[in-house]
Amino acid sequence: MKGLKLDPGRIREELARFNQQLQDSYHTLKAIDSVDVAPTPFDTVYRNDKVCLNYYAPASDTPRLAPILICYALVNRPYIADLQADRSLIAELTRRGIPVYLIDWGYPDETDRFLDLDDYINDYLHSCVEATCRHADSEQITLLGICQGGTFSLCYTALHPARVRNLILMVTPIDFHSDDFILSHLALKVDADLAVETYGNIPGELLNDTYNSLMPMRLGIQKNLGLPNQLSSQEKALNFLRMERWINDGPDQAGEAFRSFIKQFFQQNLLLKGEVQIGSGTVDLMQIRQPILNIIGRHDHLVPPSSSKALRGATASADYQELEVRAGHIGVFVSSRGIREVPTGIADWLRSRQ
Repeated sequence: MKGLKLDPGRIREELARFNQQLQDSYHTLKAIDSVDVAPTPFDTVYRNDKVCLNYYAPASDTPRLAPILICYALVNRPYIADLQADRSLIAELTRRGIPVYLIDWGYPDETDRFLDLDDYINDYLHSCVEATCRHADSEQITLLGICQGGTFSLCYTALHPARVRNLILMVTPIDFHSDDFILSHLALKVDADLAVETYGNIPGELLNDTYNSLMPMRLGIQKNLGLPNQLSSQEKALNFLRMERWINDGPDQAGEAFRSFIKQFFQQNLLLKGEVQIGSGTVDLMQIRQPILNIIGRHDHLVPPSSSKALRGATASADYQELEVRAGHIGVFVSSRGIREVPTGIADWLRSRQ
């Protein structure tokens, strides 16, 4: 390149420094026996097939609020909400006096190939809501849906409003055809029928590669070049490896549920049209009258704010509020900013409505 001046001595120094960092990283990794996640104690209080309902008790010295049931997405494992002690949405909510229940969808296998959205929403999610009410001795719960779990929570609330007192959504897609929804643009090209006929259940590795392709520089080259710094100490390495464990722990997707979600939500955008079919019912967002807190990641590359904000005015709720966090899709509940702002925002919002 014209005008580019290279200093051989400086190049040798940088290569030697980088080589030393790689050696140090090797020794750091060698000293790590295991990568632990989900440190907050819980009891499993209900099971339905592979689905578990886990209960996290609130701190005993704080005033209790109504129970929260967290409904996470099918495409990743829910322990991201309790990744480690200092990055745990669940732990922070319990510290604020909130009993927390979490749905663990488990790992679908070939026996789950024909599970559809009716099974997930009208059976598994509904039974977990009922089990939460029984265990908490409460007529109603606050339903907190994250990402695809937020979309499920909207559908459930529209179909079964009696048990839901408040609805909290986090990084949830609403308008699947917003202009900057890159993942949705990709999904429009997917032949869902061919995919299910080919794979049966959709491999989690395939979906993970798709997500990484949305930001190839940051999630590929840039991340790999930054590895020596990420592995410079055992504490940093464990922080990095816990997230890597979660990223690469994506369950396979039950074929029929995947087919229906791709077609009805991504390709046909039926949620906003009030035409999603779940079993024998039609999801009409105007049936939702509960207070809604919609938590949005300002820098979310998976579910852009424009998609989430489409919920304003799409329901019959007279109590709608947005909380926008300066973070990405996952940073909303694992970054230092997210951990500072989101649990406090949720607790304050609930307290003002109790």
